[in-house]
Amino acid sequence: MEKFDVIVVGGGNAALCAALAARERGASVAMLERAPVAERGGNSAFTAGGFRVVYNGVDDLLELIPDLSEEERQSTDFGAYSKEQYFDDMARVTEFRADPDLVETLVRRSYATLKWMRGNGVRFVPMYRRQAFNVDGKFKFWGGLTVEASGGGPGLVDALYRATERNGVTVFYETSALGLLADDRGVYGVRARRTGVTRELAAKAVVLACGGFEANAEWRARYLGSNWDLAKVRGTRFNTGDGIRMALELGAQPCGHWSGCHAVAWDRNAPEYGDLAVGDGFQKHSYPLGIVVNAHGQRFLDEGADFRNYTYAKYGRLILEQPGRFAWQVFDNKVAHLLRDEYRIRQVTRVQANSLEELAARLEGVDPRGFLNTVREFNAAVATELPFNPNIKDGRCTRGLAVPKSNWANTIDTPPFLGFAVTCGITFTFGGLRINTSGEVLSTEGAPIRGLYAAGELVGGLFYFNYPGGTGLMSGAVFGRIAGNSAGAAAR
Repeated sequence: MEKFDVIVVGGGNAALCAALAARERGASVAMLERAPVAERGGNSAFTAGGFRVVYNGVDDLLELIPDLSEEERQSTDFGAYSKEQYFDDMARVTEFRADPDLVETLVRRSYATLKWMRGNGVRFVPMYRRQAFNVDGKFKFWGGLTVEASGGGPGLVDALYRATERNGVTVFYETSALGLLADDRGVYGVRARRTGVTRELAAKAVVLACGGFEANAEWRARYLGSNWDLAKVRGTRFNTGDGIRMALELGAQPCGHWSGCHAVAWDRNAPEYGDLAVGDGFQKHSYPLGIVVNAHGQRFLDEGADFRNYTYAKYGRLILEQPGRFAWQVFDNKVAHLLRDEYRIRQVTRVQANSLEELAARLEGVDPRGFLNTVREFNAAVATELPFNPNIKDGRCTRGLAVPKSNWANTIDTPPFLGFAVTCGITFTFGGLRINTSGEVLSTEGAPIRGLYAAGELVGGLFYFNYPGGTGLMSGAVFGRIAGNSAGAAAR
């Protein structure tokens, strides 16, 4: 058997951080990446690269983004995002079910982890394109999400792979982990298949960081429920739950919201799995600026309930529950200039019209009469006396509707009108393995399984029902670093 101190199963952000941290402890490290080189990086490669991190003002951001220009500092209100705000957001959106120990570790180590990543060659920039609007000549960041990796998800993945190369991590591509090698003393390696050949790799510790089961249609239907096998997969086709399965077979304790997931509004005609050439461009996240209607032409969710960061990951489920499993986002010309870049890509399901009647006829699958009635009732209910401001929860709401819009309500009355067809796109699943704050996987008896660690999307207990934007990559990095450090220390 080939022998290493630490084997990391996976090839995305969490796995890369684990591999780098283990190397820092002096361990020899191998990564098993199921994908070929061209598709490496797991779900991380399909993200915008955003990280939700604690910072107390622009001086903290300068530590992460030292090349922030004086002009950017003067023209931008970066605000701050405190530990208390982070705790509150995690508690609120998960309905107070998130594991408090894991949340505390995530929050308190977020800033130090990004500084560590910067030290390993990851460059960070302000997330201007998606988290700040220019109002009266000033950008203002909102929703607690300010920092992204330069180059988005692909830039993040490439930077971390360069770091692993510099640090002597061995990467085996197109290598599927099939099972864990273990005896009464604990885990001592991995059984894997590479280029059609099954082999055993020995290790003193193994870190599982190979994602959830979102790309496994059978598991989605089993755990998430009816029609989830029909959802589109936003990211990699390789996250089929193998890491979770291997650990459960060994007696690991399942944890978290197994019937819950991160799912968003995704282009109706996007491919079955993510396309790295498009990245996250199939998402459609400007819905707070317009209205969303189903096949009956009726609204079914509060587009302005909160900032996008706190609602987008749960609205995919609501779209999947609609007739035909689709919806249309509708905007008028007053807000067209505020729509995110993903609304302007070539691969988009889009219609345009100069009248509402013309638009109603072009919204494929939608009852025109129901749509026109919805728009008429919506327009009459908008509190137009209140000012519109996309940078804050402006309170510009509707009154008297069965489905309210709580903020950013604008009448749909200025042509040309735009419609975008969306369906449900699943990002990752919330059920997984129970770990402690050292990254050790716990058994059903509650004790650590010797030699086994986990990080990333296959960790359960952090997310329930919903998700604050930017915590996926941040938790993957925090717990990847912790798991790799623990595994490296144990191996040495």
